[in-house]
Amino acid sequence: MLESYYTVKTEGSEEITIQKSRFIGYIRRCETEEAAQAFIQEIKKKHYDANHNCSAYMIGENDLIQKANDDGEPSGTAGVPMLEVLKKKGLKDTAVVVTRYFGGTKLGAGGLIRAYSTATSAAIKATGIVKRQLMEEMRVTVDYKLLGKLENILRNSNYLLKEIKYLENVEFIIYVESGQEEPFSQWIIDLTSDQAKIEQGDKSYMEQDVPNE
Repeated sequence: MLESYYTVKTEGSEEITIQKSRFIGYIRRCETEEAAQAFIQEIKKKHYDANHNCSAYMIGENDLIQKANDDGEPSGTAGVPMLEVLKKKGLKDTAVVVTRYFGGTKLGAGGLIRAYSTATSAAIKATGIVKRQLMEEMRVTVDYKLLGKLENILRNSNYLLKEIKYLENVEFIIYVESGQEEPFSQWIIDLTSDQAKIEQGDKSYMEQDVPNE
């Protein structure tokens, strides 16, 4: 599992007009090639009357699956430029479809490349990007006499305090970035004079919005 990566929020779309041609960009997070293909077919069905439904996607931790389709536009003027936008922004598990309704004016190869790139970027901006950070759940159990001190320090730290369970002893559930478990554990040991029980839980991804450029 990657410690962190960027992708789009669930899905979104945006429309732009260039020399009377309508370009509608659709984007969706897809974690498998099957999901990406289903998304493309969904948009093609929705816009069955469009001149073109061009697509691109990047799937997998190491971007092993990369596909681009010009759907009738001149070779290399649509799908590949769309894919290049995904690469430039470092987006993983992302599929994009740009639907074109021809407006009567030919754009030429350079114009098409710019149009499909711009439509893809507009869809990404409208949808939003998130950073997915792999986190380790840490469970820290202490005596009630340490409750106030530890809660105050945790809430003012860079660690994410998820929950406090008031049982026979107090259990703090904290999210720690993957790879930082050992420094965190040592920090807790020092804070509590080695009076805490520390256990690791499950790993999971947490998402944080990335500001639009």
